[in-house]
Amino acid sequence: MKYLKADEILPKELLKEIQRYVDGGILYIPKCHGPRKKWGENSGGAAYYRTRNEEIRNRFHHGISITRLAEIYGLSQETIKKIVYAKS
Repeated sequence: MKYLKADEILPKELLKEIQRYVDGGILYIPKCHGPRKKWGENSGGAAYYRTRNEEIRNRFHHGISITRLAEIYGLSQETIKKIVYAKS
């Protein structure tokens, strides 16, 4: 994130009003481009885990044990249980 100098971009009246609340401090102003995206939407992580978890559920329902699924996916048995028993 690039820092901008308020005195270079804001009208003097607005700058004085902001200084009443944050005099000499750092202020974060969020973007106003619609709702915030959920975790993993930009990187594809959410889609990856959704696909992986569906694959795990399918394999479990076709008879592969929780222990074996944990070995295959490098996850703990507790994590596999959370995936296969989760209400979708």
